[in-house]
Amino acid sequence: MTEHAAALAGLDAESADWPQALACTGPRREEALARLHGLLVRIARKEVARRGPRLQITGPELDDLAYQAAADALVAITSKLGQFRGESRFTTWAYKFVMFEVSAKIGRHFWRHPGVRLEAEDWERLPDRFGFDPAREAEWRDLLVALHRAVDQELTARQRRIFVAIVLNNVPLDALVIELASNRNAIYQTLFDARRKLRAALAADGYIDDDGWRRS
Repeated sequence: MTEHAAALAGLDAESADWPQALACTGPRREEALARLHGLLVRIARKEVARRGPRLQITGPELDDLAYQAAADALVAITSKLGQFRGESRFTTWAYKFVMFEVSAKIGRHFWRHPGVRLEAEDWERLPDRFGFDPAREAEWRDLLVALHRAVDQELTARQRRIFVAIVLNNVPLDALVIELASNRNAIYQTLFDARRKLRAALAADGYIDDDGWRRS
């Protein structure tokens, strides 16, 4: 028994059956492909419905994105069956493929309808987005000036670009992944590092406490 076969032998019956059925020929494979496609479509529909409203995607367009993501995920899964090592259930492994395709499709969709320049800065939108109290305008205006200065002085070019895109321009993470040819984890880490630098700078200048709360 090969190492790959030994790994599959230890799986639950359903997870062991999926790669066997997809690797064979004839009616069994066709039935497995149809079942897997249906599963991927359901996952994709649920995910695009969750993310769609933010990008103003609705109706047939939303459904089309789900079907595209499911179809591409199916191709990727069948071409990489040999990489399934049984470290999780087969459906869990397949889930990752369709989620990746949904992210890619939504990211590309965002840039097909350009309305935001990646490097544009709209600091005037932050008060509404952060829910600042209008009665304390003088206080938060001063804070925004300090934040703007810290963004310009403390961040690297990449940190600044990602901070401006996500925080100021509300660019979806999936769209930024496509534009920067990066991945979600790398962008999350860059944004985390940028925010850490900004908190430290604002705390050092007395605008916030070390725990990140604004001083009254």
